[in-house]
Amino acid sequence: MVEIGGKPILWHIMKEYTARGFNEFIICAGYKQNIIKEWFADYYLYNSDVTFDFSQGGEMTVHNNISEPWKVTVVDTGLNTMTGGRIKRVRPYIGNETFMLTYGDGVCDVDMNEILKFHRAHGKLATLTSVSVSQQFGRLDISSDDDITSFREKNDNDGARINAGYMVLEPEVFDYIEGDSTVFEKEPLVTLSKEKQLKAYKHSGFWQCMDTLRDREKLEALWEEGNAPWKVW
Repeated sequence: MVEIGGKPILWHIMKEYTARGFNEFIICAGYKQNIIKEWFADYYLYNSDVTFDFSQGGEMTVHNNISEPWKVTVVDTGLNTMTGGRIKRVRPYIGNETFMLTYGDGVCDVDMNEILKFHRAHGKLATLTSVSVSQQFGRLDISSDDDITSFREKNDNDGARINAGYMVLEPEVFDYIEGDSTVFEKEPLVTLSKEKQLKAYKHSGFWQCMDTLRDREKLEALWEEGNAPWKVW
């Protein structure tokens, strides 16, 4: 719920999706999930003009009620659950549908419709979006036909690509997750890679994580200057 331009980063990510035509969301919540639930419950109050008439017993009138075309399910996935476990815990709300998975700590100008088209064309179980950056992150090795062949730990910048956290997955991926202690980026993705069930969609546009205060300040500056590439709405 860290803010950029007075709005939680979650809002920015959801607005990206809405601009591409996707409006149904499942939030894997954990620590302070009540804050997320309260934010959605009072969304129209935060974004509308409101009159409180205490002379009429506290009557409330909402003006220019601003709403979104969203259907949002906030799921308690536990305090100490790892990334894979959180994904598996929302399985009852996804069923047997192809679904998109996005981390809540970065913004991007990628078109999810293009990733979905790429995913359906190759027919594998998983697609992740890769970006080329100069920072120190774990690396992906990608073959000429976009198979992800291996994951490598952080090292000196060598022009490799990293996982941007925007994915398309088939429901069979749930079977690769053992339980709450499973880290999705380790055993599940590594196994999918070895089985040649994981493809990389190469994105050449904007992507920025928000792991540090410096990252937040960079994103805040872009937003305030009116130069936020992820603002596609």
